[in-house]
Amino acid sequence: MSVRQFSKIVGAGATFAFVVAVGISIGSPRVRADDNDREESKIRQGFEIAPVRLNLEGKDRQLVGLGSYIVNAQADCNGCHSLFPKNGAPTEFTPAGNPYLLRPPMGPFTGKIQVNPATYLGGGNNFGPLGPGPDIVSRNLTPDKTGRPEGGHTFAEFRQIIRTGVDMDRLHPNCSATITTNCLPPPFNGAVLQIMPWAVYRNMSDHDLRAIYEFLSAVPCIDTMVSGQPQLRNACH
Repeated sequence: MSVRQFSKIVGAGATFAFVVAVGISIGSPRVRADDNDREESKIRQGFEIAPVRLNLEGKDRQLVGLGSYIVNAQADCNGCHSLFPKNGAPTEFTPAGNPYLLRPPMGPFTGKIQVNPATYLGGGNNFGPLGPGPDIVSRNLTPDKTGRPEGGHTFAEFRQIIRTGVDMDRLHPNCSATITTNCLPPPFNGAVLQIMPWAVYRNMSDHDLRAIYEFLSAVPCIDTMVSGQPQLRNACH
């Protein structure tokens, strides 16, 4: 092989390497841009589907929008955290906006789906007892008088609850010789939330959890100071 032939081969290789490097450097921002576009579309959709008026004062707007998307389009938080009495009817949707009901003349629902703002994320879904234990009732997730959601918990506490399932309210401790009422019998663990799918939600990123928390802090407070149901107590003022 002559020196000229070797130079041509080396030159072609260098040119190819340069083209690949340029392609990568050009392509990388495009991938990041696509990621940003996808999140922005979720933020827009989140605001469009928010079923209640949001208080954005002092809030991160993008996090609120993303949190709404996660809460209302992915996690179905309101499906469990809206009033559903043990011997009553679910209140997740308004009577006219309930997609699960037939409409006269016994045809499928063809109207507009409408979430009930009066019970939105206010808790009260009674799942019944676990064994001979107490009824498990979903908690109120709306902000209290502190402006913090889910019973006034800070974000650090909220993150710990989702990551570990810890029940910071200690509503249903394990039964023992001294604790005989409102307690959970073995094998249920009274230290963690039951029914709540935290074992799945714990896999969310901190960014998504922060967005959920920001959204929950922006929804209207539902004042449910219900005697005998501490999981619903939430003073708005």
